Amino acid sequence: MNTITDIRATTIPDSRGKPTLAVTVIAGNAQGTFSDPSGASTGSHEARELRDQDGGEQIEITHVEQDIKPALLGMDVADQSGIDAKMIELDGTPDKSRLGGNALIGVSVAAAKAAASARGMQTFEHLRTLADITPSRRVPLLYMNYINGGKHARSPLSFQEHLIVPDTESVTESLSMARDIGAQLEKLISEKYGADTLATMGDEGGYVIPENHPSTPFELLVNAVEKAGYAGRVNLATDVAASSFFENGTYAVGGEQCSAERLAELHEYLAAHFPLLSIEDPFEEGSLEDFARLQKKLPIRIVGDDLTVTSAARIREAARAGAIRAVIIKPNQVGTLTETLEAMRAARENNIDCIVSHRSGETMDDFVADLAYAFGCFGLKSGAPRKPERVVKYERLQAISQS
Repeated sequence: MNTITDIRATTIPDSRGKPTLAVTVIAGNAQGTFSDPSGASTGSHEARELRDQDGGEQIEITHVEQDIKPALLGMDVADQSGIDAKMIELDGTPDKSRLGGNALIGVSVAAAKAAASARGMQTFEHLRTLADITPSRRVPLLYMNYINGGKHARSPLSFQEHLIVPDTESVTESLSMARDIGAQLEKLISEKYGADTLATMGDEGGYVIPENHPSTPFELLVNAVEKAGYAGRVNLATDVAASSFFENGTYAVGGEQCSAERLAELHEYLAAHFPLLSIEDPFEEGSLEDFARLQKKLPIRIVGDDLTVTSAARIREAARAGAIRAVIIKPNQVGTLTETLEAMRAARENNIDCIVSHRSGETMDDFVADLAYAFGCFGLKSGAPRKPERVVKYERLQAISQS
């Protein structure tokens, strides 16, 4: 048994320059560190992220070192469920609002990394010993966000993400295709909007265009795919993040206010005219029936994120309603690795695919790649490979898929 001998926390800047938490768990000669991401577009049912009044993380460092550390010292670092259960008990709230979801997930994942190190295993190998989850694929598809909108960019586009998804099991080939498509997209944007437009980059590394018509980004992406010579080999996807532009019962799209029925018609139009593989959060997070109606109409995957927030209970509810065929998995949404694995298991038991995702405020941590690969997830969503904190996750998946 390798017992926990120390837990340390510090602050580091995330990809947006905001402070975030980095936690290190030490078990004798082994240690693991996890750097927390942070989302801009968040569901109301997510684990609560605690911050100081000035936006700092000192309150969470205090919780890690004064509340969590004394309770976990001496525990077996490989006892993931025991570690997480102890932290959940210490917190005692349904939304992790006493100790903070950012503190809990930092310790939880750092412990898993330390346990892998103590056992002489790679992180993905250790993860497989923690849960038995039915795989969707051998290697996840790459979901790469090449045109940013919504809260991820200063753009009039309502939809938050416009993604390319190369249809290949080779991560190396997928990244090569993405580079070629990105080069063509850059030319198209420069020609259409001027070279100055290229200087603006969204949170997740995508281009930001001065457009508000919801079909324009997909037209640009299809054109770029064709010019790169990959027609028929690349699908598209979108994260609508509809909660972010829903207010007083209507949705603000393309400079107009529209009903859920009108928004559903728009989704149906886009699915009919573009090679969409999936539509994420097509309606606001409380509209389970609208999700279900759209999923019944469309053969593609409707994906839950704000709807489901990596919660096993909410995923099962969505499954019972027939509302989704895929779900976004973000460990910091729920607060511990054990709860994350429970959510993934609940999804696969209901034939729902898992897409492991980064957040808009990211770090150089590559844990999500190990998580996606360990359980044969349908996809890994980590932005456009144009920013280092996004690239590192794809490169980690590339390395372990070839090992």
